[in-house]
Order: sequence, then structure tokens, then C-alpha cells
Amino acid sequence: MLLPCPEFQKAFSNLFIKEEGWVFSSEEEKNEYGEFQKDLAYLHWFAILKLQNPLPISHKMGIMDSSKLVKGSTVYTCGSPFGSFYTDIFLNTMTKGILSNTSGDRSVILLTDARCLPGSEGGGIFLLEEGVLHLIGIIVAPLCWKTNEWVGLTVACSVSHILDNIRKILGRTGIALKNELRSLQLVDHCMPKVMGPGSVEHLMASVVLVDSGQAWGSGVLLSPKLVLTCRHVLRNSLKTMLIHFSIFRYQTIKGRVLFATEAFSPYDIAVVELDETIHDIPEPVLASGYCTGEDVYVVGFGAFGERCGPSVTSGMLSAVISVGNVPVMLQTSCAVHGGSSGGPLFAAESGQLLGIVASNTRDNSTGATYPHLNFSIPITIVQAAIQRYRQYGDLRSFGELNKAALAVQDVWRLQRSPKKVFQSKL
Repeated sequence: MLLPCPEFQKAFSNLFIKEEGWVFSSEEEKNEYGEFQKDLAYLHWFAILKLQNPLPISHKMGIMDSSKLVKGSTVYTCGSPFGSFYTDIFLNTMTKGILSNTSGDRSVILLTDARCLPGSEGGGIFLLEEGVLHLIGIIVAPLCWKTNEWVGLTVACSVSHILDNIRKILGRTGIALKNELRSLQLVDHCMPKVMGPGSVEHLMASVVLVDSGQAWGSGVLLSPKLVLTCRHVLRNSLKTMLIHFSIFRYQTIKGRVLFATEAFSPYDIAVVELDETIHDIPEPVLASGYCTGEDVYVVGFGAFGERCGPSVTSGMLSAVISVGNVPVMLQTSCAVHGGSSGGPLFAAESGQLLGIVASNTRDNSTGATYPHLNFSIPITIVQAAIQRYRQYGDLRSFGELNKAALAVQDVWRLQRSPKKVFQSKL
């Protein structure tokens, strides 16, 4: 049988706005299948297949209600990249990531940063809890592009919603599949919400959306009235609107720009003071050092803005670039996209604030972006200035960010010494 999931269709159209230029295929697929975009009208349809020869199953798999899921949970995907090509090689290929975001009625849309490839459509997304794998979603679109920007997230539909629609249809038609469905029972307990210093729920509470009126970006609350973000997010605006996301509601507060680095400074930083105090937010612990290879999270409002709250992507601290033994740039493998600028980079284990996201990487020859190669400004660069302002209300220390050495500027221009070098693709 074929059946639609109208809840997914409604949430999908609200999240992926057509005018923003969303594409869910590679350039090769678009060239090969000119009608591919028309298939978007059928993304919310699913097929139920009955095998003529049932397969032996050695273990029972649970199905978890998507409304119980928690952002930041570790997930696994299983699919067959490249479809029927070399099934003995690619069949049941596993990837690992986290639940980056959810959207729609009872979280019908699931977004994960687990890296999937074309051919994975129809594969499962699983959550491991107490040694048992639970099916939570079916992969719908492994590739996600916004204009020319690769978003680096996989789109899936909640299995619990698909099951609900199967039951609705069976109730109207009387199709005899009830015996097969008896084993597909939802897990009757919910995911525990861990609120420790390294938990994603705890970290998200300090992230804000920064709206300058021309564009949006992200920021992090250093205190109940102080926000750290990127200069380019403000777009030379003297006043900025901050939308603070909380689990229960949005709170909109105006802010005043206290300081922004000059355009020539390699450090793309701005400090905003709120007109009102935001209560009950966890102030992040500022890191004093970095460890290459440690697990990290990037939290921000990239790609979707306020439509589904902040997204979280996972990765590792790929490199710490130093000048004179002073860290001046952090490189991570987290997926970062437009709107993530100014968002915090956290250490996954300790929850410490490592820095703020400044940019991802673009190939100037094609215009394509690479979300998994991105750069953040170390928090240690501004830590002394933040401390001085908190104690004395003195902003002069921030002015030192405009006096960075030429070597630091070369790093942030993705250049090296000597100046005569082969042209980079970046």
C-alpha cells in the first residue's frame, strides 16, 4: 500500500520555504533527472511492502514516539548509498550523528547531522537507549541545499506519524495487516532530559537569534544583559533586535551595540547590551584552553531562523591555529550554515564556551559552501576584555581586537607567509 503523511507535508512546506531556493538533490541528479523537483510533491508519501518470503529476525526493535525525542541525542542511520550499485559493498551502511532539530506537529520532521548519501532514502534513523535500538524516523532527503549552500543536514519523517496514518487508513479500509502491525508498538517511556553543564538542553538556553532588520544571525548570552556575536551579523546597525529562544516561549528584546570591531580587523566580533534582563539563563563557563580532537557542538539559528528554534550540530575540534603560541582560530567539523554566525562553539563534555562561529568555507570557483569546514574565534581572544567590562564597565580592552598583528590577519584571510603563494581554491 501507499500512504501519505499530511503532517509531514504541512511541516515541510512551512520549514523549507520555496522562495529560499531549497534543493534536495545533487547537481548530477538535477542534470540527469530534469523532473526531479516535481518529486518534491511526493516526499510525504510512503510505501508499505510485504515480503513473499519473511526474513528471520533475531531481535525485537522498538519504535519511539518522536514527541519524546530530545535535541542533541546520538542517532544512527542505516541505508544503501548509491542504491542498487554494488549492494554487497554498500548495503546497510551506517552513519552516526545527533538529532539536530525537529519541526512540526509532535516533531514530525527530524533533522540530523549524520552524513547520508543519495540512495539512503527510505533507510532508518535509530536511537540507542539502554542497549536497545529504537526506530525513530525514515530518511526522506539525504541532501539539503539552500541556494548554493550545502546545509549538511539529512531530513527524515517520524515513524510514529507514519504508523498513525497506517492505522487511520486500515480503520477505514479493513486491510488485513493488523497481525504484522502488532509488533510495531511505540516505546511507552520518554527520553530523560539531562540538564547537566554539557547537555544540549542546558547549552541551548544561552543562545539567541540576532535580527538586525536586514539579516539574522546567532549570538550567545555571556550574562543576563550581555550578548556576544559577530560584527557582520549586525550589518552596521546601531540598534539590533534580539529574539531569545527558550523551551517555552520566544522573548523579544531590543539591544544596543556596545562595541564592534572595525572592518579591517580579522576578529569579526560585536558586543550587544540588552535593554532588559533575561532571567534564569545559564551563564556559560569560558574555556581557558583547547584540545584538538575533542568533541564539540555548534548551536545556532542557521538555515531556518526562528522557525524551529536553534539547531545543534556535532563534530570535533579539527585544528587550533596559533600565532606566537596564542590560539587565534578554531576549526571544526560541525555542520555550519548561513545564520550560524555568532553562535557558540561548546565543548561537548564540559559544556565550556570555546568560541563563536565566524564563517564556513566557500569555493570561489563554483560558489558552493562546505559546512563541515568552518572557523570560530577563540573565546580566549576576548576573555580579558569581557572580564574588564564586567568589573569596571570599561570597553577599551575590546579596542585591542582592532590591533591584531599581520600574521593573524593572514590566518583569517586563509593566507600564509611569504605572500607570493599559489592561488587557493577557497
